[in-house]
Amino acid sequence: MASESPDVVVAPPLVENGGAESSNEKQEQLESELSKKLEISEDGKEENDEEEGSKVEASTKKKKKKNKSKKKKELPQQTNPPSIPVVELFPSGEFPEGEIQQYKDDNLWRTTSEEKREAERSEKPIYNSVRQAAEVHRQVRNYVRSIVKPGMLMTDICETLENTVRKLISENGLQAGIAFPTGCSLNWVAAHWTPNSGDKTVLQYDDVMKLDFGTHIDGHIIDCAFTVAFNPMFDPLLAASREATYTGIKEAGIDVRLCDIGAAIQEVMESYEVEINGKVFQVKSIRNLNGHSIGPYQIHAGKSVPIVKGGEQTKMEEGEFYAIETFGSTGKGYVREDLECSHYMKNFDAGHVPLRLPRAKQLLATINKNFSTLAFCRRYLDRIGETKYLMALKNLCDSGIVQPYPPLCDVKGSYVSQFEHTILLRPTCKEVLSKGDDY
Repeated sequence: MASESPDVVVAPPLVENGGAESSNEKQEQLESELSKKLEISEDGKEENDEEEGSKVEASTKKKKKKNKSKKKKELPQQTNPPSIPVVELFPSGEFPEGEIQQYKDDNLWRTTSEEKREAERSEKPIYNSVRQAAEVHRQVRNYVRSIVKPGMLMTDICETLENTVRKLISENGLQAGIAFPTGCSLNWVAAHWTPNSGDKTVLQYDDVMKLDFGTHIDGHIIDCAFTVAFNPMFDPLLAASREATYTGIKEAGIDVRLCDIGAAIQEVMESYEVEINGKVFQVKSIRNLNGHSIGPYQIHAGKSVPIVKGGEQTKMEEGEFYAIETFGSTGKGYVREDLECSHYMKNFDAGHVPLRLPRAKQLLATINKNFSTLAFCRRYLDRIGETKYLMALKNLCDSGIVQPYPPLCDVKGSYVSQFEHTILLRPTCKEVLSKGDDY
């Protein structure tokens, strides 16, 4: 369609007998009306131009506002010290996966199997939960590694670490939180030592400290550990257990026999030597310490991963979680229970046991509510307000409801290092959930 144009007025023919004057008057009148219409149309154009100009200005303002809003939507960065819950750093709700390792030999077909991919899709919520716990572990350990130094109280190290976990994981009862007490075993103490309340132990320059802590979301546990040593003299000892752990992870897989993993770990571990104060020691695998399978709310789910040859013939299976951990020692390579106990855990299979002591019943109710079958320590009981509980705790241990886990020690004067990662045997690949840039 053609667009409309302004009215064009044609002058009428002249009328005879004095009609000229009247026709002139009419013509002047028509011309004035035409000029008015033209003025009105020009005014309309100016108004339209002004309206268009204002629209352009409004649109540019909107664009500026959009740009500002885009800037606001940038992902928040973690603070130092860490204080922002990890869930806020990943607004999509998707957490980063760990290091992916492909299966070997007879399991190569799994990589491209559509059936196995479908099996993974159905497990995605569980994978995401445990990845969230792993991301918390990575951020917490990176921070703790940056602040730990000689002269610090062991209690302060543990409480700083644990409080950071609580913030970053958005602690929420048994749904999210700490999976077990922070192990900070020193020197010849290999595992299961954390300071009880009032302990004044101070970290020294020549100490070898194993920091072993766990996080969980909905009972899906990340169990991961590393060793801190300030004196470079201990570097080969740390390298031995770190490389042995990597070897264990590399060898692990669906249908792999646990004993084969142990043999591979021992071979790598015992290829290392360390010179301490002029004396050379061959690094030994601690033969009575193992890695282990992990289940929901169950840190030790039944299968053990040896770190020496000659272990079980049992095979790993699809869908299982494992803590692959190795301990290298300059001592005998054998641990025994010693020192004051700090770690406890309710037995996973503990049925109903009648208790006579009212205080023991009360303490058990507290344990069920706060820890269930997750491990805890005396400091955790102190923190939730329990007092004068040692007799009741002993009664629960004697009744078989709670299991004590005393520190595990090699010979006094020796040194032990430890590294550990949690892995998941997915249907299509192996995921090292807790792997980070640090180790």
